[in-house]
Amino acid sequence: MSDTISRRSLLKLMATGAAALATGSLLTSCKKKSADPVTPDTTQADTAKQEELSNSNDTHKSDSHATSPKRLVFFFTGTGNCLYVARQLSQNVISIPQALKKNELEYEAEEIGIVYPIYGQMMPNIVRKFLKIAKLKYKYLFAIGTYGNNAKHAVEKCIASGNDAGLKFDYIATLLMVDNWLPRFDMAEQIKLDKNTDENLAKIKADIDQQKKYIEPHEESAPAQPAPQNAQANPTKPVSPFAEDGIHANAEDWFIISDACISCGICVRICPKANYSLDGEKASCKGECELCLACIHACPHKAISIKSGEANPNARYRHPNVPLRDIINANTTRN
Repeated sequence: MSDTISRRSLLKLMATGAAALATGSLLTSCKKKSADPVTPDTTQADTAKQEELSNSNDTHKSDSHATSPKRLVFFFTGTGNCLYVARQLSQNVISIPQALKKNELEYEAEEIGIVYPIYGQMMPNIVRKFLKIAKLKYKYLFAIGTYGNNAKHAVEKCIASGNDAGLKFDYIATLLMVDNWLPRFDMAEQIKLDKNTDENLAKIKADIDQQKKYIEPHEESAPAQPAPQNAQANPTKPVSPFAEDGIHANAEDWFIISDACISCGICVRICPKANYSLDGEKASCKGECELCLACIHACPHKAISIKSGEANPNARYRHPNVPLRDIINANTTRN
C-alpha cells in the first residue's frame, strides 16, 4: 500500500472537515422539532457556552409555543437574503422548508409574515405550496418579496398567490437586494452596488410595527398569450422556466457538476428539494428544482455551474450577515 495520498483524496478529507465546521450542529438540529426558529451562528469559541445554554433555550422555545408570539415570520432563502430580512423583522422566524416537514401545519400569532425571493415575478413553488396547506391564524398578514432587478408584477403575483390559498394580505412590499441570478448577473459587481437595502427595510419594519394597511403600487401584467405553434422550432433558444402556474425546471437539466467536486456534501445538505446525492466520486443531482441556486452559491470549489452559462462563473454570493450553517439548517429536508 502506498504511503502517499492523492491530491483529490486530501482535498476531500479537508473539505469534509470544513463542511462539518460550516454546518455546525446540523445533525443535532435536524433531530429537533422541525419548525423551531432558526438561530444565529456562533463562533468556535462560543461552542461551549452554546451547549451550556441549550437546555434553557429549549425551555424558552417550549414557553413561546405555549403562548402565541406577537409576530411570526416564515421565510425561504437560497443565499441568505430572506433569512436576513426575516431576522430584522422578528425574533420568531421559521424556515418554510422545515415547516413543510411537519404533518400538521397550524400556526397562530397576532402578526404573521412571509418573506420570500421573487422568481420570475412570482413566489417560489415551495412558498406557494406552504401557503395553500398551512393553517394560519392571525390578525395581520404581511408579505415581503426580495428582488435584485425587476419586480414590476411581483405584487400582483403575490396577491394572486394569496387568493389561491384563501389569504388576503394586509401589507405587501418589495425590497431591492443583491440579485443572485447567475445566468444574468455578475456577483462581483452586484455586491458593489448600494441598493439602500437596510434603509428601505427599516421603513418596511416601521410600517409593519404600526400594522399599516398597504399594498405597494404595482403594474398589472398583460393577459398571457398562447405560445406560437412553432415555439420549439429553434432548439437553441432556451425556454423560460418561469410560467404563469409556477417554476418548471429539473436540476439535471440546469446544472452540471465538474471534476472539481470532492464530495464534501454541502450541496446535499443545502438543497431544499433534496435533489443532490453522493453516489460516486462526485455529487449528482436530479429532481424538480426551485432554481434558488443555493447549491451553486454554497459550493466551496465552484464545482456546480449552470449549463446555459453564467455572467461570471468565478463569482458567488452569500449574504454577509448569514452564515452558511444557518442556510443549511433552514433548507435541509433530510432527517
